[in-house]
Amino acid sequence: MKKQVLVAGGGIGGLAAALGASRAGWEVRLYERAAAFSEVGAGVQIGPNVVRRLQAWGLQQALQAVAAFPGRLQVRNAVSGRELAVLPLGPTAVERYGAAYATIHRADLHGLLLQGLTQGTDAQLHLDHAIDRFTDNGDVVTVRTSRGKEVEGDALIGADGLWSRTRTQLLANMGGGVPPRVTGHLAYRALVPQQALPQALRTTQVTAWLGPRLHAVQYPVRRGELQNIVVIVQGPAPQDLENWDHAANAAGLDHALQGTCTALQDMVRGVSDHAPAGWRLWPLCDRPPVRSADEMARGLVGLLGDAAHPMRPYLAQGAGMAIEDAAELQRALAMHDLEVPLRLTRYALNRWQRNARVQARSIRNGRIFHATGPVRWGRDLSLRLLGERVLDVPWLYRGDGAGASAL
Repeated sequence: MKKQVLVAGGGIGGLAAALGASRAGWEVRLYERAAAFSEVGAGVQIGPNVVRRLQAWGLQQALQAVAAFPGRLQVRNAVSGRELAVLPLGPTAVERYGAAYATIHRADLHGLLLQGLTQGTDAQLHLDHAIDRFTDNGDVVTVRTSRGKEVEGDALIGADGLWSRTRTQLLANMGGGVPPRVTGHLAYRALVPQQALPQALRTTQVTAWLGPRLHAVQYPVRRGELQNIVVIVQGPAPQDLENWDHAANAAGLDHALQGTCTALQDMVRGVSDHAPAGWRLWPLCDRPPVRSADEMARGLVGLLGDAAHPMRPYLAQGAGMAIEDAAELQRALAMHDLEVPLRLTRYALNRWQRNARVQARSIRNGRIFHATGPVRWGRDLSLRLLGERVLDVPWLYRGDGAGASAL
């Protein structure tokens, strides 16, 4: 008789967890609070470490149908506009790491995971139906849903995001009730059809603009038909953080970019003129790097993705670490000779240090991207002199977290 896992959350992490558990031979019941599956309009970068996982799940063809595959990453100074360094992607990434570097609309990544789950497994998906709390008696975990139902399972995976209720209860005696911390960084995001832009503003590559107390990133998504632009500036967050997606006035972004080069300002104004939904504003939150395996699994309950390790976007690995989590969860759940708590412990032991390393590096990168004064000059000099050696991240792109506790 198959064991049954309950999954809280139907975002990218929840769908990946459900897909991994199904491939491990478990029955899956997934509970999503929203009445329909949807993802906000934003782009996601997925490195070779993540693309390899999607390939292993048989999703390569689906990925090729919706993603873009930039040929290079270019870094520019946001004040002078000068090119600082270039990292080849495209065929170079495939040769080095066995898979491509892809950029994808968040909704398209969500969609291909959902397609893999619904067409390749017997998972039960329950919409408009959240998991509010759980009880773990050591033999079974019992959840109570937002509709008042009680459901039993052999394990529970909390993939319910930044404001995870599963995390709050699981880590209650370890500070789990402490809300995520406000980073002081605000992300302006927009998507614009490339054909609506002048030729000079279209792109087939990833471009990062580094400036004092801000940076911008632009890249193609959806086969190159759309361009995703993110501008992150330092500033105070809105008061109501749980309602974190706020309409943003382009004038506020124009003000933040005063003192940057004409090329960057022209790009932002071009997007402001042609983006159907305009600019959306996200105040960025995270948590300190994971400190132990106990913060990712205890008993019959595990945490995955942002519920376990929300991170800043300065290594472009938020979605990627959730997918890596799901891959390790699959490996652990397939260890049928072990009791379930030991399988989840194995999952957490093989994930927490890698996740903590990515969280810490993301924080460090943010300081470097937004540097001022002598640190900024040193950053630019290093990029000009060392270029590709500074930009490449072999320890990240070669791995997927298996055996990460040995790092």
